[in-house]
Amino acid sequence: MSVKYWVYKQKINLSLRLRKMMKCICSGEQLRIEDIIPSSESLATRDYSASGYSSRAGDDAKADTSNIEEAESSLRESGILNYEEARALLGRLEYQKGNIEAALHVFEGIDIAAVVPKIKLSIARRGEVPRRSSLSDAIPPMSMHAVSLLFEAILLKATSLQALGRFTEAAQSCTVILDTVESALPDGLPENFSTDCKLLETLNKAVELLPELWKLACAPQEAILSYRRALLYYWNLDVETRSKIEKEYAVFLLYSGTDAAPPNLRAQAEGSFIPRNNIEEAILLLLVLLRRYILNKIVWDPSILEHLSFALSIAGEFRALARQVEELLPGIVVRGQKYTILALCYYAEGDDMAALNLLRNLMNNRDNKNGIFELVLAAKICAEYPNLLEEGMGYAQEVLPKIEGKCNQMASVAKCLLGLLLSGRSRAIVSDSERTSRLCEALESLDSAHKMTGGRNPNVLFHLSLENAEQRKLDIALYYAKQLLKLEGGSTVKGWLLLARILSAQKRYVDAESIINAALDETGKWNQGELLRTKAKLQIAQGHLRDAVETYTHLLAVLQVQRKSFGVQKKLLKNMRNNSRSLEMETWHDLANVYTNLSQWRDAEVCLIKSEAINPHSASRCHSAGLLYQARGLYKEALQSFQKSLDTEPNHVPSLVSTAIVLRQLDGQSLPVMKSFLTDALRLDRTNPSAWYNLGLVYKSETGVSALEAAECFEAAELLQESAPVEPFR
Repeated sequence: MSVKYWVYKQKINLSLRLRKMMKCICSGEQLRIEDIIPSSESLATRDYSASGYSSRAGDDAKADTSNIEEAESSLRESGILNYEEARALLGRLEYQKGNIEAALHVFEGIDIAAVVPKIKLSIARRGEVPRRSSLSDAIPPMSMHAVSLLFEAILLKATSLQALGRFTEAAQSCTVILDTVESALPDGLPENFSTDCKLLETLNKAVELLPELWKLACAPQEAILSYRRALLYYWNLDVETRSKIEKEYAVFLLYSGTDAAPPNLRAQAEGSFIPRNNIEEAILLLLVLLRRYILNKIVWDPSILEHLSFALSIAGEFRALARQVEELLPGIVVRGQKYTILALCYYAEGDDMAALNLLRNLMNNRDNKNGIFELVLAAKICAEYPNLLEEGMGYAQEVLPKIEGKCNQMASVAKCLLGLLLSGRSRAIVSDSERTSRLCEALESLDSAHKMTGGRNPNVLFHLSLENAEQRKLDIALYYAKQLLKLEGGSTVKGWLLLARILSAQKRYVDAESIINAALDETGKWNQGELLRTKAKLQIAQGHLRDAVETYTHLLAVLQVQRKSFGVQKKLLKNMRNNSRSLEMETWHDLANVYTNLSQWRDAEVCLIKSEAINPHSASRCHSAGLLYQARGLYKEALQSFQKSLDTEPNHVPSLVSTAIVLRQLDGQSLPVMKSFLTDALRLDRTNPSAWYNLGLVYKSETGVSALEAAECFEAAELLQESAPVEPFR
């Protein structure tokens, strides 16, 4: 068979197939690939092979390089498709057969720059408001079927580039579709834009694909702009596609680690809410999805609530999260899970009693008797309240048999909580033997939790060191504090502070100050407040009062700058702001006490005026004012200040001790009253050396009291003073 005859035969077959294809294109029907290209190697593949892009082993001869040109010529001569449309159609056929590289080679032959103006004009004409036809109305240069075919070719080119790992080129190709439509229809697609479902389907796919391509190309800012473009421009997306894009965008904002810039001014409608950061924008998107579900527009997706919980938690909006959970339709979240989420929200918001009541209701339900997490959370809340310690011990003891031998991690948490509850309960016990027994049980529970985790739980290590320090087992406490610092790598301030306080209790002030200096080097400026305050107290303990004044002054300057910085923040930093104000107030009190010791009365008064502006009803401020009056010999005024402090906070231990001291300085006759104040102070803090010493003085002054009792008080005061830290361990 001659080559000319073979080519002639191929032309006839191609003509017949093209007629069939044109009929299907005009009718919108689907055509089977086998009906179009029955041969194992298509025209485009032959052209691709002849161009050097691929080869087929065992072929006897090279394919004729002019076949693809002949096919395109036949398509053009038919009068139905032009050059670009013919390429688009053939490229689609290759893509459907899985010949990605061959399809890409065909698509790259389309002159995009030449067809885009025609497409743009055709779309603009199609989107115009219908009007009475006249002879002056110009016919669009392309039909919507042709536009759909070319858009599909550009999209398939993008997906082909994606499959070959050329993500940036793929994104640029996909962008052409969106740029063309946006420039042709600036106000968005009309509702009745096109009856060609294929065109809308192609647009939807392009809108959905573009952000993913930019993510694959490691261009997060471009991905963010593409997501916003998809949501702000009216693409006539169906609800499912729009919801999918909104969810994917929210997830990207939350977890990508990229800071999104605010939307441009063109997208900011007057009076609308403009998110200021990733978290706010993600929350807005997730709330829209949640509202859409409530209106029965989409099916329920559990991950929406999970992502929303994370976002609102990061933003510190726990009450808002609780409100969203409460508004969920019945059946979405089971009752037990709903109560647990609400309890966590209220606990994080600081409403401990509301959280505990929810947990009590949940645990009283027969269906939730085995709620291990709920029992542990209830025990944790109870551990923070002296009047709930017994209840908390019951929860901790109830959960231990359920998890021992099953989950060491949760068992260690329960054991640690039980130790804290036992330790807290021991402080209210009058009997020395019973109190000692409870303290031993507390240490045993903490040690058991430590062994369960193999010494790798920093929280257990911290409390184990703290408990030993409070029991004045300083060497053991120091060992665990060093282990904690090593495990955490110095990443938390409380670990550094505990180590420095233990060293100060051992009277190793220089070492303790060195630890604080090392911590200051490792800690950010906004977290240095407590460290600087401890450093100042260490300087006071060494008699360096002037250095302490400089340290306190530096601390106050840091806190003032910090407060101004927080002034532009939202609720995310609310707790930090509150802690900062409390620390600032206590720093003014400490500085006032230093000036009092230096007999600089005026400076001390200025410090107290500063603290009064922060909180006029502070027990600590009243106590510092009383110390100032006491140092100046104004004992009655001092007594009034101490009484005012106790009116504000009846269990303020320093004021209880100072009241007893001033009563003794006034007349020394009110021994029963003095004794009452001192015993109350020791009931609250049995490690207060000043309370023991002054109680010894009371016993010494009382008639009919054994000198042995006074001696025991003095001995206790001496022992405690030798191991007293510069500030309380807890």
